[in-house]
Amino acid sequence: MHVLVTGIGGFVGSRLARHLLERGDRVSGTYIEPRPALEGVELHAADLLDLAALEGVVREADPDAVINLAGLSHVGESWDWWRMSNYFRVNVVGTENVVRAAAGRRVVTASSADVYGDVPRDEQPIAESRPVAPQTPYALTKAAAERLAVAHGAVIVRSFNLIGPGQAPNFALAGWARQLAAIRRGEQEPVLKVGDLSTARDFTHVDDGAEAYRLLAEKGERGEVYNLASGRGVPMREILDRLLALAGVPPEVQEGAIEPRPYDIPFFSGDAGRLRALGWAPRRSLDEALQDIWRDFGL
Repeated sequence: MHVLVTGIGGFVGSRLARHLLERGDRVSGTYIEPRPALEGVELHAADLLDLAALEGVVREADPDAVINLAGLSHVGESWDWWRMSNYFRVNVVGTENVVRAAAGRRVVTASSADVYGDVPRDEQPIAESRPVAPQTPYALTKAAAERLAVAHGAVIVRSFNLIGPGQAPNFALAGWARQLAAIRRGEQEPVLKVGDLSTARDFTHVDDGAEAYRLLAEKGERGEVYNLASGRGVPMREILDRLLALAGVPPEVQEGAIEPRPYDIPFFSGDAGRLRALGWAPRRSLDEALQDIWRDFGL
């Protein structure tokens, strides 16, 4: 299979490229500067907002399927008033450009579990049949992008929290690991600054996520939605305790030192039964994901 991945230089895109190559697939990808260092990948510079450029890439690459991972993905940053319009343009208009440029080819596009909004805990894990109720600017752009993509027959992936190697430190777990590594090296005082630890999230290793995207590119039903999730909500406090054990340092933990988001969902877990029915199952544990994150920053 020949797969074109938009945003191939990003956290999920780079791991997906690796997985596809290991499977023996041909891989093309779009990026915006800087050019990613990905051996074996046919790279094309193209902005999501440039429809003509995307159409040119699709004509040149002629893939069997397009996996759209490009976009803006930080929930907290989406609240900044100077970023809101850019989130809309990139995530909504950009998605529309991808499905138009694909010209009838199979498209798998990344959405987010955030489109569900705040769901009562006794009604979780959340199934795809639940109506969306986005409550952040980021989630709103993803919900809008979904409607455009479904109208073009795309496969939608509502991803819960993917974690693992290569994640940017402006996301919580990678940010904690970076702080702990600096403390261990003596570059930072032994104080770990964190946000609200009372929330719980559904975590999946990014490499299991890559396997899910590849499977959906092959077997996903056009115009349908699939949750990508483990099925279990894990408290952030428990995650931090596991990471502290890996780091081997006992810092003072300052909870609430990082300003909370304007709106934060207290508990999240997803039902990935539809994806599992296609043959997918997570193969990597939460501890493996945390070890991979720690290796990015640790000694």
